[in-house]
Amino acid sequence: MNHILCGLAANAALPTELVDRLIAVADEDIAVDLASREDLSHEQAVALASRIGESAVPLAYGGLLTAADVDPVAQPLAALALLDERSGDPGWARLFASDPAVERREKLAACPGLPPDVVETLAADRDVRVVAELAWWATADMAARLARHPHAEVRRAVAANEATPPDVLAMLVTGEGLPPAERCLVCDREETPFVHDPQCPRLDCELRSGASCAGSHESTVLETADLALQNPRTPVEAVVRFVDHPSPQLRCRLAARADLPPELWGRLAADPVPGVRADLAGNPAIDEALIRTLATDRGHDVRRTLAHHPRVPLDVLSHLAGAVKVGPTLLPRIAAASASEVEELAVSSNAALRMLLAERRDLPAGIRDALAQDPDAKVVKSIAPHPGLSEAQLRTMVERHGVRVAARVAANPDAPPALLEDLSGQVPPVHKALREIARHPRATGPALLACLADRRARPAAAGHPALPPAVIVELLTDDDWRVVEAAAANPSFPSAVMWELVPEPSGVQGRRTRS
Repeated sequence: MNHILCGLAANAALPTELVDRLIAVADEDIAVDLASREDLSHEQAVALASRIGESAVPLAYGGLLTAADVDPVAQPLAALALLDERSGDPGWARLFASDPAVERREKLAACPGLPPDVVETLAADRDVRVVAELAWWATADMAARLARHPHAEVRRAVAANEATPPDVLAMLVTGEGLPPAERCLVCDREETPFVHDPQCPRLDCELRSGASCAGSHESTVLETADLALQNPRTPVEAVVRFVDHPSPQLRCRLAARADLPPELWGRLAADPVPGVRADLAGNPAIDEALIRTLATDRGHDVRRTLAHHPRVPLDVLSHLAGAVKVGPTLLPRIAAASASEVEELAVSSNAALRMLLAERRDLPAGIRDALAQDPDAKVVKSIAPHPGLSEAQLRTMVERHGVRVAARVAANPDAPPALLEDLSGQVPPVHKALREIARHPRATGPALLACLADRRARPAAAGHPALPPAVIVELLTDDDWRVVEAAAANPSFPSAVMWELVPEPSGVQGRRTRS
């Protein structure tokens, strides 16, 4: 891969004449970046698709190709992409419905707005993968028909389709009103009883991990129930039976449903599997009484999930904040706190609560400034990226708390260039701060030069427009391909050097291997 040309292909400042030249010499790697350019013209898109066929698909999805630009026989994937975007020729759908390549028929089955006769053809396809793909996206009437398909894989797909009528979903869950499935992917391929080894060594094996069939298509039936439980249109009356199901995964799915009758909450709250209780803790429908009960749960994931509940009472959140590590995250309950609650949180004796409040980026100036002077470093660390803080406030944070807050100070959108330079020159270097500075829009050349010394900050610094042009060019010989591509894509890359690097169509530069 020629990383210099790939970077130049993505460079927003590349002159249109050089874009044309790159199209003429592009390989598949360069074409990926060219196809992503926002300034690519229709004519250039057509030329690129003609040269590198694989680029036609992203160009079609990007709206740069029309049906008139695509030959469905020579460019079938591009034609299918246009059909998927509802901008292809309807006649192509009939062509692909009888395509000998099952992958193309399968792709067609996922396209919206197909002609009725094409849908009927796909529903009767000889390959179950095509019919199952159709079932994922089918309209209500077709989904209801496919629910009676003899193959369990098709029924599984119907269970995931949110267009499937509720009564049909109930039948898929309970099995009542439907004839038993005759086949599944397991018994299509293996002699039953069969259990697929999760560590299956066969390279050509396409069975899902844990697939099994002893004659009743057990794993596919379980997966059908799993998908139906996640489908919001499945009637709650059909799923409550899973409250005592031996599968913890199905009980987890049930616990996450917002339409459960409250009488089931208590049973799920006593489930022996912490994951079930954690999913219940994240259920937005549970009431305050259950929230308080779950707050005493000894499962760490239960309490951590509960901390993210949008209606957790603040006194409960205060308890949870000290018991679990939430991290630098704006919790939904904090984001929704009223003005009076914000004032209360700002003066809380619990530093963890003040830290959570400090993650908001819309605090009144007085509260923001008070939190900026908080004696607890973790509170200051959270407030440091808040817009509106002055240079003096930011410098005071660093003076008081040092490396503990330096990276978050560097992430402040209002951090002035001089402060970023000072942070970049700390000894020993604060590597997390360098990574923030490398992508900060106000970073200066001297600060970015310091960032180049950090392996993880180096690619971002190489692509920063404030980096001196001479340094950008020097980075083209870097050992890290990410740095090379970032430098070549830098909008401050010297135009004169661009003209030297992009070859004429008669001679393509040597390739390098990405490692």
